[in-house]
Amino acid sequence: MLRSFICVLMLLALAPGAGAQSYPAKPIRLIVPYVPGGDTDIVARLITPKLGEALGQQVVVDNRPGAGSLIGTEAMLRAPADGYTLAMGTISSLAVLPVTKSNVPYDPVKDFAPIVLVTTVPYVLVVHPSVPARSVADLVKLAKSRPGELSYGTPGIATGIHLTAEYFSTVAGIKLVHVPYKGGAPSVVDLVAGNISMVFSTFSTTGQYLKSGRLRGLAVASSARAKDFPAVPTMSESGYHGFEASTWHGVVARSGTSRSIVTRLNTEIVRIANTDDVRSALLTAGFDIAVGPAEDFERFVRSEIDKWKKVADVANVRID
Repeated sequence: MLRSFICVLMLLALAPGAGAQSYPAKPIRLIVPYVPGGDTDIVARLITPKLGEALGQQVVVDNRPGAGSLIGTEAMLRAPADGYTLAMGTISSLAVLPVTKSNVPYDPVKDFAPIVLVTTVPYVLVVHPSVPARSVADLVKLAKSRPGELSYGTPGIATGIHLTAEYFSTVAGIKLVHVPYKGGAPSVVDLVAGNISMVFSTFSTTGQYLKSGRLRGLAVASSARAKDFPAVPTMSESGYHGFEASTWHGVVARSGTSRSIVTRLNTEIVRIANTDDVRSALLTAGFDIAVGPAEDFERFVRSEIDKWKKVADVANVRID
């Protein structure tokens, strides 16, 4: 009788979903592969408090910046595939680095378990007011008259912003100087200080400076103008038809993570992103909410890899 009871307990422990029922039994770490204050960090810190409440365990944000998101991403991949170490997956870590750097130590499809795409946000071309350009056409004309003098900041080499800026330089026929930082926020701070000429950034990071006049927005790389900044034209309206580029922020785990754990995390984060306070905070900060099934995120990553590989080939960007 005792032996039969033990066998039943063992079968229950091995049953699908048993791991998720006991998960989590300890705090969870969410690695943000960038410095605090940038878009990815903002998204992570908006969802983690409520995620911790829902799971009954603290979810700790761990900033691991460097190497264009490579350092933090690798740190997640070195941890066990048990759902206790997650990472923010971004355009840089999952789409741009793999198509621009030959020795990236992971496969963006095979080595990750996509959990959920949380937000997307289009890039906006922003200049310091000292730059005598009030349109993209003005900027291109200025850059052609001063080749190699105007500088642009990025969150690092082989990031989405880096590739977008290089693509712009290629299609516009201009030569700009790349100044990489350890994150998007530091590059914008240096732009406000007048130490660089321009950035491709986001309204969530630059909006306060655009409203105060400390920075000037020239064009947004989306199909339509932003409702909060209707005076900023699109890149298509500025003469670069079809020039669209957005950054995005999702949550990923290591491949091999239990499907039941992935499903539970997806369900909770989708619910949290749609709560009134989090949704309002994300929209006010300039993010577009993009939550959905994990399968949708997986398909999205594949499409982004294809898109940015084509851009990298056109712009001839290789980081080796």
